[in-house]
Amino acid sequence: MPGQRSGLVTMADWNVISALATAAGTLVLAGASFASIRSADRAALSAERALQASLRPLLITSRLEAPQQKLIWQDGHGAYLPGSAGYLRLTEDNLYLAASIRNVGPGLGVIHGWRFAPPETYQDVVHPDPADFRRQARDLYVAPGDTSFWHAALRDPEDPYHRALVDPVKNGERVNIDLLYGDAEGGQRTISRFSLIRVGPELEERWICQVVRHWNLDRPDPR
Repeated sequence: MPGQRSGLVTMADWNVISALATAAGTLVLAGASFASIRSADRAALSAERALQASLRPLLITSRLEAPQQKLIWQDGHGAYLPGSAGYLRLTEDNLYLAASIRNVGPGLGVIHGWRFAPPETYQDVVHPDPADFRRQARDLYVAPGDTSFWHAALRDPEDPYHRALVDPVKNGERVNIDLLYGDAEGGQRTISRFSLIRVGPELEERWICQVVRHWNLDRPDPR
């Protein structure tokens, strides 16, 4: 009887040991699988970020030496826009706006809309509401590494933007314009604020353009 009991104990011990070994092996396999999945996730995330970076546009002012561009609005109004220039022109009841810009990002830029930003918003830290932007009447694309333009027109004297801009244009005051744009896939939306500044009283028809702030809507800001 003592020998038989000893044999039963030994068999039970081996069953426990076998179960523990199986559990340990399963745990090790699970850990390896988890590490592999995490590694794959990190690789996929890195690839996604690299793809997004390759599609990302960034609009700033064009260089002074940029080629002159000819602009024609839908009503036939035309203008020549030199490099790094802005354009503000009041003719009877119509107000025309434009800016010479370039895309320093690697991706195609698609301009979604624009808004007038009052002078007191010059140093805003919080980005404007995208719902406040006016949609472009014409599709405007800016190729990567290339110079292009933005333009718009206000033809209704009762338009709030028209009323707000008449005096600054007449008096040669700074005019801030926000542009909302994104990549060719419709994502990575960005808002860039451009200031149109008259060069001097003796050159009241000549304006320069400079970019003063950028906001990222779909990812953290760079600052």
